[in-house]
Amino acid sequence: MEVTKNKKYGGHILALPYPSQGHINPMLQFCKRLVSKGLKTTLAITNFISNSTHPNPGIVGIDTVSDGFDKGGYADADSVAAYLERFEQIGSKSLADLIKKYEKSEFPITCIMYDAFVPWALDVAKKHGLIGACFFTQACAVNYIYYYVHHGKLTLPISSTPVKISGLPELELRDMPSFFYVHGMYPAYFEMVLNQFTNVDKADYVFVNSFYKLEAEVADTMSKISPLSTIGPTLPSFYMDNRVENDIEYGLNLFHVDSSTCINWLNTKPEGSVVYAAFGSMSTFDDKQMEEIAEGLKATNSYFLWVVKTSQESKIPKKFIEENSEKGLVINWSPQLQVLSNKAIGCFFSHGGWNSTVEALVFGVPMVVMPQWTDQTTNAKFVQDVWSVGVRVKVNENGIVGREEIEECVRIVLQGEEGKEMKKNALKWKDLAKEAVQEGGTSDKNVEEFVSKCIRKLDGQ
Repeated sequence: MEVTKNKKYGGHILALPYPSQGHINPMLQFCKRLVSKGLKTTLAITNFISNSTHPNPGIVGIDTVSDGFDKGGYADADSVAAYLERFEQIGSKSLADLIKKYEKSEFPITCIMYDAFVPWALDVAKKHGLIGACFFTQACAVNYIYYYVHHGKLTLPISSTPVKISGLPELELRDMPSFFYVHGMYPAYFEMVLNQFTNVDKADYVFVNSFYKLEAEVADTMSKISPLSTIGPTLPSFYMDNRVENDIEYGLNLFHVDSSTCINWLNTKPEGSVVYAAFGSMSTFDDKQMEEIAEGLKATNSYFLWVVKTSQESKIPKKFIEENSEKGLVINWSPQLQVLSNKAIGCFFSHGGWNSTVEALVFGVPMVVMPQWTDQTTNAKFVQDVWSVGVRVKVNENGIVGREEIEECVRIVLQGEEGKEMKKNALKWKDLAKEAVQEGGTSDKNVEEFVSKCIRKLDGQ
């Protein structure tokens, strides 16, 4: 789809994601879908990300804001708190300058769509008389737990379990987001996830990166308090409904990806025979945990594709890679969509990040989940006990997931009767995910409603 200069649009959305891969991808994909329905969109990434990557967002425009760390990004900040404080201070001014820049253009901004992690963007939007749309990248369930704590409906530290929240299953301590079950850890992030709700009642729209049938009960419960629209899954259209032209990949990658090696390797393996082990862009493990993962994968006697970041390579046991070269392939990064959609994948051994979880559901791949922090623990609860598409590993008394536990969980998913049921459930969710974004689906209707309101507002109706 070629965007021409004189094309008429039904409004111009300036989208501001939180500057990490897991937040940029869903917002960028949502922008593509909005363009396909007649809105102009521009994704505002940080100067650092713009300079250190080669964005190829297709039909979405790209512009930049400053987070106050233009040369090195988040890595240059002294602390999480320092980064977030400066991003708000410098980002607010930078966003306002960007709005002013477009006031003089053919397509002035009509709406600021902002990541819920940066609620100050709504204040900037309202100062300029613009529509404000809040975008939650995480699951409804996780957002609702944060909402409960923010409004004092759940007191911390949690003193008794199970925790009972309307619309959610009963939750044990380990099922809560990590900021709550280990109270006092990561105070800056803790404050950030609660601050998502400081002004959300003033937003004109609230979007959630999920789909209705996946979280119907909690979505209904939450909507009674704070109206929201589920608009996911936000994967490239090629894998969903093929209604957005040439939308095959996310188009903005903070990491170098060479797809040929692992895809060629996967193409030689039998259907459903490979364990894909990948733990996201932020997870790090100590030497002992890396050893247990390695030995656990080896003990399954299954083929495995293991993604290990360059910074973690030295923690792989010596000679492990060469001694297991017939069964396993270890790489630094993978084209995850291509991998999960490959017929050879039989199990996704994952950290349980929301994007990875939804991707697995979209491709009908059952999971072994080893959550690390933030929302991953709650996602793992749903994977195992609500959606019945996987199994969550147990942590031993030393805080380690042992090789025997890893081996057993992988065998359950790949070889057991339970695994067959999980695969069946995963395929059910795959169909429902696609249904949501197809014409007339729940997510599609929500997107259509937003687009039509934007067009009516622009026409002065």
